[in-house]
Amino acid sequence: MDKFVYKQAAGITALSASLTDFKYKKHSHEEYALGVTLRGVQQYNLDGSFQSSYQDGVMLFHPEQVHDGGAQDKTGIDYVMVYINPKLFLEILGKKEIVRFSSPVVYNRRLEQSILNLIHAIFTHEDESVCSELLLALGDHFSQTEMSNVFRKNHTLIDKAKEMIYFSLDNVLRLDDICRELGMSKFQFIRMFKADTGISPYQYFLNCKVEHAKRLIEKNKDVYSAVAECRFVDLSHLNRHFKSVYGTTAFEYLSDLS
Repeated sequence: MDKFVYKQAAGITALSASLTDFKYKKHSHEEYALGVTLRGVQQYNLDGSFQSSYQDGVMLFHPEQVHDGGAQDKTGIDYVMVYINPKLFLEILGKKEIVRFSSPVVYNRRLEQSILNLIHAIFTHEDESVCSELLLALGDHFSQTEMSNVFRKNHTLIDKAKEMIYFSLDNVLRLDDICRELGMSKFQFIRMFKADTGISPYQYFLNCKVEHAKRLIEKNKDVYSAVAECRFVDLSHLNRHFKSVYGTTAFEYLSDLS
């Protein structure tokens, strides 16, 4: 049976998941995501390459890194993840710009245990000060690790396009307006955007809408206001897209955090 449970503390979101049949659609997160495969083999496409995380594998994702995911076979997988705001994580690392991990999957017992300690503290409702200390200890594992700046060929144009998309979340995606601003054809833009990000502009638009809805749910503790503000047709429309990214419905997500 597929099961996804989310908890939050100290600005950190933790996930405990078990799944067999569920498959994540291609998506990305605004946060840094660090996880541990507890049972089974987790497989996913990441940056155009196929990855496998076996038991005790530590999975590392930097913000906006597009991936899908699922279990290797019907025996399923159990895993945990922690999602950390980029600003918070970079402050711990002493960095100013987004950096990426040197490897997407590593096998490091000390790092694994550090992630598990933080997630356990969040799920057992430890004081926020304890969670913050454990987060700092987790960040220290990367202070001596080679991490590189994210370099993209079309950095300025893509960032401008993302900004225009982000500020259109309460409306419809208008590719013509974006292409006019960037001075290129619609097909040139779609091709460039997908080559840079791994997903189409429309997929990115939907992903941003879901991310924005999640933040509103966390802030307002209300699902229906997120439906209205993000201009989803109805709750089922939000849930369909929400579940493809988070494995659970918007209401179930809110119930976990309550």
